[in-house]
Amino acid sequence: MAHQDTALETAATGSREPDDPTASRSLRLQTIVRLRWLAVAGQSIAIIIVALWLRFPMPLIACFLLIALLAVVNIYLTLRYPPAHRLHPVAAFTLLGIDLAQLTALLYMTGGIANPFAPLVSVPVIISSASQPKWYSVALALLAVAGVTALAFSPYPLPWYDGAVLVVPPALMVGFWFAIVSTTAFAAFYIYRVSLEASELAEALAATELVLQREQHLSQLDGLAAAAAHELGTPLATISVVAKEMERELGGDPKYGEDVQLLRSQSERCRDILRRLTTLSSHDEAHMRYLPLSSMIEEVLAPHREFDIEITLVEASGRKGEPVGTRNAGILYGLGNLVENAVDYAKTEVVVSVRHSADRVSVTIADDGDGYAPDILSRIGEPYVTRRQRDDTAGGLGLGLFIAKTLLERSGATLAFENGGAEKPGARVSVEWPRHLMDTKPAK
Repeated sequence: MAHQDTALETAATGSREPDDPTASRSLRLQTIVRLRWLAVAGQSIAIIIVALWLRFPMPLIACFLLIALLAVVNIYLTLRYPPAHRLHPVAAFTLLGIDLAQLTALLYMTGGIANPFAPLVSVPVIISSASQPKWYSVALALLAVAGVTALAFSPYPLPWYDGAVLVVPPALMVGFWFAIVSTTAFAAFYIYRVSLEASELAEALAATELVLQREQHLSQLDGLAAAAAHELGTPLATISVVAKEMERELGGDPKYGEDVQLLRSQSERCRDILRRLTTLSSHDEAHMRYLPLSSMIEEVLAPHREFDIEITLVEASGRKGEPVGTRNAGILYGLGNLVENAVDYAKTEVVVSVRHSADRVSVTIADDGDGYAPDILSRIGEPYVTRRQRDDTAGGLGLGLFIAKTLLERSGATLAFENGGAEKPGARVSVEWPRHLMDTKPAK
């Protein structure tokens, strides 16, 4: 199971570098094109209001040339590439850099850092943080800081009423600079973390679906065997009839007699095998479809009893009146993963306690290891949480517990992770279901 988890985690995460978790994300060209048209419209409306309605003096031609430049580049990208085109990080960095330079130049000519729209410099950096590798975003953020610094030294006055000059004190200019830079840094980092967590969660959920599909595929093989036995029955019956006729006609022939007898015996053997498969499927279908709680737990524990760690099963409520439920691949895999994790970290023993009552069913898995580290305990169930209180250098990407928790919660279970006390140290996982979810076999 450990090898299986590692393979699934690799498949889910692809070639992602450990120090660059966003390397697999890319920005769609249409996203930038639409945002640019929004910028073109917004900048044009702002200039028209300031220059034509408020009649503030400003370099109108230069401003519209900068806006037209952005529109021309947008038209070229729309005609040159399909809307679904995905941008390489270098291309995305270049386009966002152009947007940043255009906006900085427009602000530079309209009052610099005193312009109320100066905080918009942070927008290209935020977009990059949500979709690009972090070092490209850092580089774009440095360009933004350089642009904001240049805005602080703009010689162009802020457009204002004719005959009046709005002078911004140096201390206030410094305050504007710090406000814009800190806003850019905070917003970019916040968006980066949110986007990274969403990406990790999506990858982890994809791995969970892969695990569930694999387990369901394995459980469907019995039905496939029965279907194959049914489909092969008719042609084999025909072969058997033909073999009997041939044996009656050629049974005494010295040249072909032995071959005909062999053909008939082998066809009869094939029919016997298919008959056993069909009988096994019809008799054991209910047994394979429904599992008593005790049988389910034994099936979960069986693969882990071969190790040096002792596994003790405590059936606190006994087997009388135990729930009998539908075989659920998610529950089998989820509990198996929790048991495997306990065996990996236990020193000598893992204790699995099973209880059932009229309304609840619970399974508790406890090991005698060192338990969960305090900082990990509060994050159990998040994807890519890998370590407990030991130097574990062989762990995977930390998807195991996330997948187990997700699959079990989908079955209706609630999970609790905790450490034992001083008398019984170690980690403890409690899984609990409402009984009606685990007792699903119809009454006879």
